[in-house]
Amino acid sequence: MYVSELDRPWIESRFLFQGFEIRTEEELAELVHLCKYVYIETEVEYENGKARPRRPTTVGAPDPTEFAAKRIGFEILDKFADTAAIKPPRYLDRWAVENELPQARELIGKTKVLIDTILEDARLGRSLDSQTAKRSVGGMVQSVLRNPDALVWFNHLKNKDEYTSQHSLRVCVLALTFGRHLELSEEELNLLGMGALLHDVGKMKIPGELLNKPGRLTAEEFELMKSHVPLGVEILSGTPGIPAAAIEVARSHHERFDGSGYSVGLKGKQIGLFGQIGAIVDSYDAITSDRSYHKGMSAHDALRKMYEWRRKDFHETLVEQFIQCMGIYPIGSVVEMNTGSIGVVVSINRLRRLRPRVALVLDAGKKPYPSPRVIDLNEETHGDKALLIRNVLPAGSFGINAVDYLPVSV
Repeated sequence: MYVSELDRPWIESRFLFQGFEIRTEEELAELVHLCKYVYIETEVEYENGKARPRRPTTVGAPDPTEFAAKRIGFEILDKFADTAAIKPPRYLDRWAVENELPQARELIGKTKVLIDTILEDARLGRSLDSQTAKRSVGGMVQSVLRNPDALVWFNHLKNKDEYTSQHSLRVCVLALTFGRHLELSEEELNLLGMGALLHDVGKMKIPGELLNKPGRLTAEEFELMKSHVPLGVEILSGTPGIPAAAIEVARSHHERFDGSGYSVGLKGKQIGLFGQIGAIVDSYDAITSDRSYHKGMSAHDALRKMYEWRRKDFHETLVEQFIQCMGIYPIGSVVEMNTGSIGVVVSINRLRRLRPRVALVLDAGKKPYPSPRVIDLNEETHGDKALLIRNVLPAGSFGINAVDYLPVSV
């Protein structure tokens, strides 16, 4: 068959020509992955007894970086399935979290201003500043490669009155942190981060009273809310400098593994890797954040719930790896030690995940320490026994606010 049109702009595909005859199984598989439907030629001209389809036109010179990220598939998860073959990780922390926090704070501040501007531009129908967005995401990629825990710390600074912009920023940080754990290349991290930062721009076309409605949405309101996905894809597709691979995050972050999501109802591996990463990190931040209609749950409880939703909402291995990435005891968790003292997890041990670094806040009698004492559970002992975490407590237990215990004053 000769494919004459796709259900989306040709520039969003890997094909170099607009219009082509299907000749390989790979081309067919790419169409199945990319499109819900295509248009084919039914009236064919003949020349010397042979079909002569219309002459294809060049779509444009492909971006090799984008091409590579568009083609990335779930084979990257194979390394996690082979537990017998333990390989050294692609990325090692270059700096301690204390060293990275000042740079992370500056990046968060600048990117927060940028996303506020981008969302306002989207609301008013102005063109988006994609080049500044690329630079900001590039800076966050470098921070995550040095030590992802620093940016994750700032994800605990939440203001429900600025949910959409802060959510976009937090989802970007989570996507980059998860992408690093999955050992995506630096180029792929930049594309993933760009898509995550801009994934919700379509919400700027939704009435504010609907976005902030405190109660359950009606069926009509929910249909309108769901339209933020195609609206966002339209905005990003019309913005020069936004790669198609990045747009996949916006397109698929509400799709679900069993096909129950929106706006297309994709199922299983029909949802690309970037889209499934977007769905996981978007959901995680949403359920751990206070909204006008619900109280956010703790990170530990959120990961437990998401594990229960595997195979239904999310790819099973991806959810398991996200839990590994965030840590059995996520940063900011309020924990009780086997001594009875109370602390806050301040950084992850990526090799021994049951032994993070903890800032001890209350002693065994639940009295405040004169100043928090940061300990490494990989090294500390209590008498002749290892010092370990016994329980994860609900967020806010004993009036503890995690952001008050950053490992260094910034």
